[in-house]
Amino acid sequence: MKILPKSIEKLIESFEKLPGIGPKTAQRLTFYLLHVPQHELDSFADAIRSLAANTKICSRCFNVGEDDPCAVCASLDRDESTIMVVESPIDVLIIERSGKFRGLYHVLHGAISPLQNIGPEEIRIYELVERLKKGDKIKELIIATNSNMEGEATAMYIKSEISKLKSPASRAGRQNSNLEELKITRIAKGLPVGGDLEYADDVTLGHALSGRISYE
Repeated sequence: MKILPKSIEKLIESFEKLPGIGPKTAQRLTFYLLHVPQHELDSFADAIRSLAANTKICSRCFNVGEDDPCAVCASLDRDESTIMVVESPIDVLIIERSGKFRGLYHVLHGAISPLQNIGPEEIRIYELVERLKKGDKIKELIIATNSNMEGEATAMYIKSEISKLKSPASRAGRQNSNLEELKITRIAKGLPVGGDLEYADDVTLGHALSGRISYE
């Protein structure tokens, strides 16, 4: 015999689909919302409905913003010679909050993970390669993927793809010679192995940026 109303069951099932939300947490969130005033529930529902409608993916860096290009790419105060590669828009938010980086970004929207059937084609690696081919102002590429197995695999793959571009066969007929002088660094100092950028504090992140090492 079913005890719960369909509306409650449906909301619990919806919460369970979110990352990191198990059945018990989904139930607690649902029953908590039962005691929230209706006007707050309406505001919460409106925020969810407008999430996709009022956001855009930047066609340059693939960050999430209100406009295309995003606020970072459109700014005249950013250093166009440096691009930082991150896994998600959350990483951009955390790094911007630290105030330690004034370059541009490239958001991959994931990391290579064979166990989850996520390959280079499922994330924005090839878009990064094309961006580097066309970017004659780019002097340094900072790879800031997470320092776990997936992040390291992604960093190694990016490095491999750039090495291919620097090969004699790839250089033939290419007008942009900037890639031969491109410096590749890996964010390192201050971030523990297995740690995610999302959970790094401002001081730790600042040390990681200032202590980055060559990745060539």
